[in-house]
Amino acid sequence: MASAALELMGFFLGLLGMLGTLVATVLPYWQISAHIGSNIVTAVANMRGLWMECVYQSTGAFQCETYNSMLALPADLQASRALMVISLVLSILAIALSALGMQCTLCLEGSGTVKSRVAGAGGGLFVAAGFLALIPVAWTTHEVVQTFYRPNVPASMKFELGECLYVGLASALVTMLGGGMLCVSCCDEQDGGRGRRHGGGYPYPVGGGISGAGIRTTSQTYRNPTMQVGGTSTGGRGQTLVRSTSGSSGTSMHGVQGAKKPTAAGYDITGYV
Repeated sequence: MASAALELMGFFLGLLGMLGTLVATVLPYWQISAHIGSNIVTAVANMRGLWMECVYQSTGAFQCETYNSMLALPADLQASRALMVISLVLSILAIALSALGMQCTLCLEGSGTVKSRVAGAGGGLFVAAGFLALIPVAWTTHEVVQTFYRPNVPASMKFELGECLYVGLASALVTMLGGGMLCVSCCDEQDGGRGRRHGGGYPYPVGGGISGAGIRTTSQTYRNPTMQVGGTSTGGRGQTLVRSTSGSSGTSMHGVQGAKKPTAAGYDITGYV
């Protein structure tokens, strides 16, 4: 139950991080013009993003112009575009895999550990997507800070950190956190040795014996979890139900009294095959 809640939390954190990465990729608020020194006029604000450059005027006019040529862009801007797009693609794949592998879904039921491994793979993709989104954000932040403190750069050419950098940083961290939670829940479930299909089922220890020539018997013990172990049984004696079959006669059920009292209250069901 705890692993299922951890998976849900990791999934929603990864989804939230993917949405934040999408917003940071599309909007142009990566760099905002700095109003310092002689550039103290705030009537016009310049903004740069990965795909366009915008100008906001105090009159309320907002104009944007996309970059004309992709090959003419700086290498760092091209790399930032590619990394953010790859991060979004990995996030979409991670959402699909996580939805297939989580315990709350009915997909891949009856496949054993494959379902948990699919969820773990989705968590790994979330971690990779968050790391790829973190690279261009950190890279752009470093360039903006270094350019701002260079004395030979004019004040009109200096920029400050935009809102998209903060959103991208938070989204990358949230995405990696969600992916890590999915991976941890998968590892915990595999280490615990519990199956995904019947987490609350009853154990059935299987024993075997041979009662005669040519007849194969199997024995299974069912212990009622509601009865006290080691305490006083209700009937005072154990009950053994024997089911025997033959080629010509029918099936008969015999209750054998006086059997040895088991260590825990339960029923010993022996079937002849």
